[in-house]
Amino acid sequence: MKQIFGFTAILSIFLFSSCEQDTNIEAPEPYGPLPSAEQLAWYDMEMNAFIHFTINTFTDKEWGYGDESPELFNPTELDTDQWMSTLKDAGFSGAILTAKHHDGFALWPSEYTEHDIAASPYKEGKGDLVKEVSESARKYDLDFGVYLSPWDRNRADYGEPSYVDYYRNQVKELFTGYGPVFEMWFDGANGGDGYYGGANEERKIDRETYYDWPKSIAMAKEMQPQVLFFSDAGPDLRWVGNEGGIGGKTHWNTINTDTLYAGKSDIGDILQTGSPDGTSWVPAEVNTSIRPGWFYHASEDSLVRTPENLFELYLTSVGRGSTLLLNIPPDRRGLFHENDVAALQGFRKILDSVFATNLAEKATATASSHRGKAEAFDAAKVLDGDAETYWTTDDGVTTGSLELTWDAPQKLNYLVLQEYIKLGQRVAAFKVLVWENNAWKEIASETTIGHKRILKLNGVQTSKLKLEITEALACPLISNVEVY
Repeated sequence: MKQIFGFTAILSIFLFSSCEQDTNIEAPEPYGPLPSAEQLAWYDMEMNAFIHFTINTFTDKEWGYGDESPELFNPTELDTDQWMSTLKDAGFSGAILTAKHHDGFALWPSEYTEHDIAASPYKEGKGDLVKEVSESARKYDLDFGVYLSPWDRNRADYGEPSYVDYYRNQVKELFTGYGPVFEMWFDGANGGDGYYGGANEERKIDRETYYDWPKSIAMAKEMQPQVLFFSDAGPDLRWVGNEGGIGGKTHWNTINTDTLYAGKSDIGDILQTGSPDGTSWVPAEVNTSIRPGWFYHASEDSLVRTPENLFELYLTSVGRGSTLLLNIPPDRRGLFHENDVAALQGFRKILDSVFATNLAEKATATASSHRGKAEAFDAAKVLDGDAETYWTTDDGVTTGSLELTWDAPQKLNYLVLQEYIKLGQRVAAFKVLVWENNAWKEIASETTIGHKRILKLNGVQTSKLKLEITEALACPLISNVEVY
């Protein structure tokens, strides 16, 4: 009897312990503003191309004045398939075309102006470059986006209410005639000197109120709800505050947008860093050009970024929780120049080489603690390759550590960290340590992680690596750790 009782007691204790560990352990509650499904998909795109190509390409200017003749637009070998195949091979996910720049020349036959591609010699006035680009993008499985400058130095009525109607009509054309648009881009260049239908004068507008952006954006989203709008302050994506390809080492995806709007100049570093107490989820997009200018200039053929420099841009954009929007401007033939193509091909080779072998797959992960002692939230979840699982701690526990251990010392060059941002951004400070001479040695001290953080480890040799979360806004959620 005693033996039977003893077995029953032990079995009961085991069952109780198992239930206590794995039953009714709920996921953490969301914290703060959260990303939309479209924003989450945008992070995973990682790299998109800007394509600056218009009348400026043929006048050798960066900003057209608005008085350029459409007759100048006449690419001789234009091949949008060459653009998109090059981008696809280099690892890009989308392309954003300058459908209309500040000079007002429209790259599609617009019903609302004669200053467009229909007035040019290209395809004897029957061309539609927006259509060509959108169709080539779909052919190569790339998402399509548009840039439509709010400032128009050609329009006689710029500055009047009628121009805003004109601008919205052109948005309607782009959003109803060319398939899905994943991102619409507009910048802060608004008002100044221009041709303005022959007036040749300077015009100023109230950048905060003139365009009535809430109404314009609502109109566009009614036609295409999935579109993401980029400007200095969103509402979906914000400018990073520079055009050098440098994302913030501190990058909060959250920000307060009530004092920000396209064209505002006194916003300091807030665009780059965001704010941990921000009320809106508006991640920073990192934009720059493969050349010194945004449009093609033959004088810059020798000044194309090197593959190594492009890789550094990847680390300071994607590697800082953002995406890279890299401009590649077609030349006067209507082709990506050979030097640009070579740079992109070299860049892809570096990416493939650096991230070829994930050493974390051979490691064992342990943690200082995990939520409710439940297997669903243990350290192994950062190594399982599943973006929907994560290591986390109990509510109220905002510090903690993860350790990766190998059977033998490894040479480590790069560390990739990802938060589970579907439930909000949380990590505010962390350290990276390696095991050296039987003790932990700190090799990095940083702030945010966000969607993805890539750190250089500079070839350190070690058999153990530790991620130590030293500050978080709520219990941290780490979904992925990779080591290369």
